[in-house]
Amino acid sequence: MSAASTLIGVIDLPGNERDALVDAIARDGVAVCAVDRAADLPDDISLVVVHARAVPSCEWHMLSNRWPTLVVSAKRDDDDLLKAVDAGLVDYVIDPLRHAYLLRRMIRRVLDVHRLAQQREADRRRLEELNENLETHLVMLRLDQQAGGQIQRRLLPARSQQFRDICCDYWMAPSLYLSGDFLDIQAFNERYTLFYFADVSGHGASSAFVTVLLKYLFNQLQSQWDGLYPEQLPPRWLKALNGELLDTGIGKHATLFVGVIDQQRHYLHYSLGAQLPMPLLKSGSETTILEGEGMPVGLFPQAEYPQLGCDLPDDFSLWLCSDGVLECLPGDSLEVRLEELRSRVMESENLESMRRSLALGTRGEDDDTDDPAADREELPDDLTIMLVSGFRHEC
Repeated sequence: MSAASTLIGVIDLPGNERDALVDAIARDGVAVCAVDRAADLPDDISLVVVHARAVPSCEWHMLSNRWPTLVVSAKRDDDDLLKAVDAGLVDYVIDPLRHAYLLRRMIRRVLDVHRLAQQREADRRRLEELNENLETHLVMLRLDQQAGGQIQRRLLPARSQQFRDICCDYWMAPSLYLSGDFLDIQAFNERYTLFYFADVSGHGASSAFVTVLLKYLFNQLQSQWDGLYPEQLPPRWLKALNGELLDTGIGKHATLFVGVIDQQRHYLHYSLGAQLPMPLLKSGSETTILEGEGMPVGLFPQAEYPQLGCDLPDDFSLWLCSDGVLECLPGDSLEVRLEELRSRVMESENLESMRRSLALGTRGEDDDTDDPAADREELPDDLTIMLVSGFRHEC
């Protein structure tokens, strides 16, 4: 507040002493309005200087509640000093004309303090308004994410499906509402079953959008395939998906496993897009890691993906886990946790026993709720386990 825009109110009895007091205050360049009583003061004053002879001490409290108030007096009165303290006055100056320089310094200090208090109050109101807007946007964002999560779950295949001699089940728990993990499995015909398991980088809305793209491209792939050369299908689809992700320019990449099960040959055609942890193939007392490696999808324009395959035993189960599952396992290194995962797979007969061994509880079972107000505890990462089994394996 500039001195020119500052208006100081003076309440004193008319006369030479009041005029002298006004002149003394106005030397700092502030405007001064002198009145006989408080009721005549304008509303826009910044400070009131009250002479004790014009306003009784019983009215000081009323003034100080409305404006910063400074009392001046011609003489010292100890009783008035105590009342000034009780009334909350900013100061009490004795013989103001003799100490005019001190009076002006006090007025400047009071004005500075008052200006800072006004700024703090304005800042507080602005922060309250911003906080209220933020809370509103957070509620809207939460509702949007819950709605998106419900749509995403409806894009997933049904659980506990059977495709002739092949069974599939899965368990998925998003980090919060939307998941970057996704999977699908579909029967192309009586002979071939197509499936994939994906883990998109990050989690949240942008990762979930990529899973919608995966769903669309997978359906497109299946509709355009003529049923010939199944060994070429997984790497061809990964390459196409790599180009699509790069073209979107959203900066997202994914790890994927794509498989085609030939139920006639008992054979798995597959390709890898940096899947971690690697799929585990269990049969009898043996659990092996599928061979091969490939680059992640959505990072390298010229990436080529391997054409791989393996025989499927009569009684097999293929386990695919997202990397979030590794965070549920003990161990100080990745190698230790991968070996622990392999051990858990060895000991697990089905998806439920695997969940129990990882102490995952019931998380994910209530994710089919349509209640947008349902609150959930945020997980450190999306968790997904997919189990594909056959031919004589009990589903």
